Amino acid sequence: MTTTMLAETDTTTITPELLEKMDAYWRAANYLAVGQIYLYDNPLLKRPLTLADVKHMLLGHWGTTPGQNFIYVHLNRVIRKYDLDMIYVSGPGHGGPAVVGNTYLEGTYSEIYPDISQDEAGLQKLFLQFSFPGGIPSHASPECPGSIHEGGELGYSLSHSFGAVFDNPGLIVACVVGDGEAETGPLATAWHSNKFLNPATDGVVLPILHLNGYKISNPTVLARITREELEQLFRGYGWTPYFVEGHEPALMHEAMAATLGEGITVIESAACAVIGRKLGGRQKRNKIQARAEVYRAHLAHDIELDGSCARDELGTRIRVTKTHGGAAQHGERLRVARLQSLRHGESIHEGGKATRGLVDQAMQQLHTRNRKTVGVVSMRIKRN
Repeated sequence: MTTTMLAETDTTTITPELLEKMDAYWRAANYLAVGQIYLYDNPLLKRPLTLADVKHMLLGHWGTTPGQNFIYVHLNRVIRKYDLDMIYVSGPGHGGPAVVGNTYLEGTYSEIYPDISQDEAGLQKLFLQFSFPGGIPSHASPECPGSIHEGGELGYSLSHSFGAVFDNPGLIVACVVGDGEAETGPLATAWHSNKFLNPATDGVVLPILHLNGYKISNPTVLARITREELEQLFRGYGWTPYFVEGHEPALMHEAMAATLGEGITVIESAACAVIGRKLGGRQKRNKIQARAEVYRAHLAHDIELDGSCARDELGTRIRVTKTHGGAAQHGERLRVARLQSLRHGESIHEGGKATRGLVDQAMQQLHTRNRKTVGVVSMRIKRN
């Protein structure tokens, strides 16, 4: 067993008391998931389990559930610690037991559905309704409190996450991507959505790739390639991956807590840099090296060329601060021009005069400037 990360694990991130509580919460969520998938009766196992207590038809993937419950409890910790505005998107197919179980455990489910009470009778109804005629689906569905994503149709979790953060700068979306789901066309393409984020106006997408090794009936590609190849793949997409891997719960809790803490710190630092830039301050822009798929934020970089504003094809703002022709003509400066797209060779016309030279100069600086990339969490479960 090994737990490996590029960054050194900070074992003081979680106190023993907090670790014990988080592990207990995780185990309780796991039991709720098992009960939903398997149990027809006897929800608290007060008597010996018999075949009559088990559902005749089972639907719901246990393989993805412990990992999602693990991520959920750790996200709850950072939300409370850093006072975050964060939502959780569950992408893995048939991962409904995790989101239903956690919303029940925290009390939200019973608030929305009072008949699913937090006692033995309510637990019996919770287990019975799951993937059962007249009940609820086996995936993240609209019936689940707070759901914005239909988890039964694989491949759209990351796209929905980006849609949620556009024009919502205070929001972080933690998107759990299943390694089987990652093989679908829509999801494989959605990794490129980071190229459309504007850190000055949009929120943060924090993808968490759950590498449990298998899809519905076969091993997954991303779990079978080498770690080096996986890292190169996501760096090529423009992400900075962190890896949390192992199978010992206590060590995994510590590693996950340290990695999420580092990632949230990086994200908040990037946000402060954007705010400082908007207020006229200057921020140092170092490229951050680390390792789980995540948020790419090339910080808003004003190109100082004089008076005119435009946007390149990625939506990045260009501020032109030169007068036309490099010198004031008739004392007039270029007026503000906002373009939705701008490519090399195109011209901005002001008063019938083309400013193509300024556009080309701005674009050249745009594509050679430094960028800042941040990322957070790819989780790999290693088996003995």
